[in-house]
Amino acid sequence: MLACLGGLSILYMRQTHIPRRMMTLAGCAFGFSVSFALGVLTNFDPYFSAATLTVNVFLVTVICRFYSVPPPGTFFFVVVACLARTLPFDLSLAAERTGILTFGAMGGCCLALIYSVYQVYISKTFVDRPTEEINHNIVVISIESLVLSLFVGGGYCLALFLQLENPYWVPISSAAIMQGATFRAIWHRNVHRIIGTTIGMGIAWVIFSLAPGPWETACLILGLSFIIELLITRNYGLAVMFITPLTVIFTDTNIPTGETDQLILSRLFDITLGSVIGYIGGWVIHHPMFKQKVEKLLQTINKG
Repeated sequence: MLACLGGLSILYMRQTHIPRRMMTLAGCAFGFSVSFALGVLTNFDPYFSAATLTVNVFLVTVICRFYSVPPPGTFFFVVVACLARTLPFDLSLAAERTGILTFGAMGGCCLALIYSVYQVYISKTFVDRPTEEINHNIVVISIESLVLSLFVGGGYCLALFLQLENPYWVPISSAAIMQGATFRAIWHRNVHRIIGTTIGMGIAWVIFSLAPGPWETACLILGLSFIIELLITRNYGLAVMFITPLTVIFTDTNIPTGETDQLILSRLFDITLGSVIGYIGGWVIHHPMFKQKVEKLLQTINKG
């Protein structure tokens, strides 16, 4: 499961020339490894882990927004960081677990390289699409990233305070909602997230009811990842329908069959709570008063 989680880095492959494509994937693989390592090294204390998650989300968001990383953006970095905190703390296993995830990410990079060589030199179907422009407004990026990370980390703390069984669903959902570029987009994401999650949990319920074995689980991960890659840049709501069962497989694959109903209900509550927190955070970021204060701060900095 850890190797599969690392392999999700291939979702960040862009249609650019091979050197830039591989550099991007290598950077994402490194980001996955660092996010995961920070999680497994700090989950000995829940609230200290929440603090490091906040820092992790801040740094990832600043980097992704600076380089204008398109969807899925920061989402899977946050997923990796949160899922690392679900593992029991064991310092002796930290390097091994991080290594397994890193090898999975390296496997994704190797697969991307093979595909890229085939696309360019054999099938002759490669199209070098223009890359996203770098956003040099680092002050605005930092302020928005700080607000986003505080809401994500605060959501995790709230989930810990409420003693939710698996609190990581709350920050994952908050981060997913707050990626919208406008408040309208955040509202749409919120609706899509809740509806897509409800349907996705239904898919997860069917999967867990069938009690798949290891090979069946591997095939399910393959199929779900394929569908997510097709949908993630086209329709967020449809993508969430398949992201949800994939994430459940990563984290709850060993749950007894008889507890499936309780699992689905508790996850729905967690995700709804996280979506509400993400909606509030998006409202703060895109509120006119917040933007005015940021603009005044920028004018003060420029005058200084």
